[in-house]
Amino acid sequence: MLHTNGINMHITQAGEGPLVILLHGFPELGYSWRHQMDPIARAGYRVVAPDLRGYGKTDSPKNIDAYDMLKLTADVVGLVEALEETQAIIIGHDFGSALAQYCALLRPDIFRALALLSVPYTPRKWGNLLPTQAMKKMSGDAIYYINYFQEPDNIEKELEADVHNAMLKMFHTNAPQEGYSPLFFRKGQGFLDNIPMPDALPDWLTQKDMDVFTREFTRSGFTGPVNWYRNIDENFRLTPFLTGAKILQPTLFIEGEYDAVRQIYRSAHKLMKAYVPNLRDIISLPKTGHWIQQESPDEVNAAIIKFLQEL
Repeated sequence: MLHTNGINMHITQAGEGPLVILLHGFPELGYSWRHQMDPIARAGYRVVAPDLRGYGKTDSPKNIDAYDMLKLTADVVGLVEALEETQAIIIGHDFGSALAQYCALLRPDIFRALALLSVPYTPRKWGNLLPTQAMKKMSGDAIYYINYFQEPDNIEKELEADVHNAMLKMFHTNAPQEGYSPLFFRKGQGFLDNIPMPDALPDWLTQKDMDVFTREFTRSGFTGPVNWYRNIDENFRLTPFLTGAKILQPTLFIEGEYDAVRQIYRSAHKLMKAYVPNLRDIISLPKTGHWIQQESPDEVNAAIIKFLQEL
């Protein structure tokens, strides 16, 4: 446990050398990087995987406004200082990728390189259309999951009614089907109603892994993690100065062929090549879904270590 930016943060760490920080997404934990810790440490790095604000054993402030991206970035900056380091390489998956982007944009003096998994960098635009409004336009008659998450308590009640089955549904990965996405659902449905219940655990997830996720989210609940989503419009209001900003640090992007997020960011590769001038590579892993570092750990580890060693 370390103290950073007014909260207590739980971390897992291994190895010695240049600092590498691994930022998980939703609904995950620092444990989501279990397959990366030892390989990166053996490659000569000090690797740290925190439970981020609202998750796991890390503090979960009650107020929604405690989860905007400026505070979350400050958590990671404070983590570097608490580790008695001055610089770090940062690697993020899902919402952790978005946080890594903010860290790189706001504190390039600290975060000297980054790898983004699943969620690419798309620059902020001028204008008054809030992100949730843009999402409603994009989704048409359907409900987009982030808009659904804005409603107080709805998603928490749904996920916490049976944490094990909720996690199992969210971790289940299917090849994309025509006209189907787990990110969109019909009016009158809940978030989980649109996701089929699998017959068994996916082959990349053990019962021990499932027990860890179930235990931690049963104890901590989902309000803290969902509050990250409830600040999407506030993040937009807070950061007009980042409009059109470029990420200048060396950057790696890795995605899965079957990741539903790819449907949302169709022009992402083109945008990243324009707004991340030091983009080293874009890697698409075949037959891999959204939980990329857990589903294809060997390929992800090889790509990350090669990137680190070339810095």
